[in-house]
Amino acid sequence: MEYVAELGISREDFEAVADRFTQRTFRCRGYHHLRQRTNVFPTGTAIVDGAVVRGFPSIPRTLQLAEGVHKHFDGRFVAEEKLNGYNVRVVRLPDGEILGFTRSGVVCPFTTSVVRRDLSLDDFFDANPETMLCGEMVGPENPYTTCAYPEVDSIGFFAFDVRDRATGAPFPVDARNQCCDRFDIPQVPSFGRFDPDDVSDLRTVIADLDAEGREGVVMKSSDGERLLKYTTSAANQGNLSYGFQYPFDYGKEYVFPRVLREAFMAVEQDDDEKTRGEREHAVGEAILGPFIEAIRAVEAGEVLAETHVVRGDPIVLDELLEHLRNLGLTVTIESDRTRDGERLLAFSKQYRSSTDSILAYLDGQPFGE
Repeated sequence: MEYVAELGISREDFEAVADRFTQRTFRCRGYHHLRQRTNVFPTGTAIVDGAVVRGFPSIPRTLQLAEGVHKHFDGRFVAEEKLNGYNVRVVRLPDGEILGFTRSGVVCPFTTSVVRRDLSLDDFFDANPETMLCGEMVGPENPYTTCAYPEVDSIGFFAFDVRDRATGAPFPVDARNQCCDRFDIPQVPSFGRFDPDDVSDLRTVIADLDAEGREGVVMKSSDGERLLKYTTSAANQGNLSYGFQYPFDYGKEYVFPRVLREAFMAVEQDDDEKTRGEREHAVGEAILGPFIEAIRAVEAGEVLAETHVVRGDPIVLDELLEHLRNLGLTVTIESDRTRDGERLLAFSKQYRSSTDSILAYLDGQPFGE
């Protein structure tokens, strides 16, 4: 219980949530992580060898840009690009080992290998020993998400925060920029500062991101304490299309929040009749199109699955496969070869819930409403 003091809570408060932590092992090192949010810790909080790795806070979302910004910020704020990848926190433990944690607080062997290889982490943590480096992993060679960016050939880390490892307190935006620049750590694109009483320039930024099919923005107060996000229509519809490829795994949880965003966006942007019709058509197509194709695929005897391609050290990729299977995923190797001295692995993650449910309904099982 020596870490209770580092958590900043009483022993009684910790004991009230202790049974919600899941125990895991990474390379013979045991640790605990919190998969569900509590009123004490955010999701993803981890404890390893007495060191606390605070979970990343949930970022509120506004459905109305001008009104949301006006209510949320009392001064000028920074807008940065919201990249579509997976959220990671990188820390150095007291014994010197560097680990990469995913959003849920699980140590990922692939992420750990990539950040150790690509970033100046020892220099960074020598200067900032009690911090965690928070960022997004994006690119086509990604074991968790499939969104590609033209500026990333394989996979890349882009920092969006530096925070105190135990308390989660953020660096101010300017301090984070200077820190990451000093150690050659790539950062998410920044669009500059904006006035909460005039978002016309920010609307232009978002419209450009939407036209490029990119995800949106995260807005931050200068001290880094207040966060707010806003996503593009392209992201909403893209998420719907993705979710309904695997409708009984993702579809139901995907549909309402994203349709909600589109409805408020249509009102906010004062869609005329033609634009509204185009939006309605696009949202419906994003839902029904992949759903119908999923049913047809299962009817033809296929198992619904998502393919990922990764490259790296052979041992690390073996650890990645074991890691994914330990998370309960059904993983099948599609191809495994060496290219330019590196192992290149293609694998698929099966979506059994969607496959089995579709099979049952095709076979006449009634749908319980």
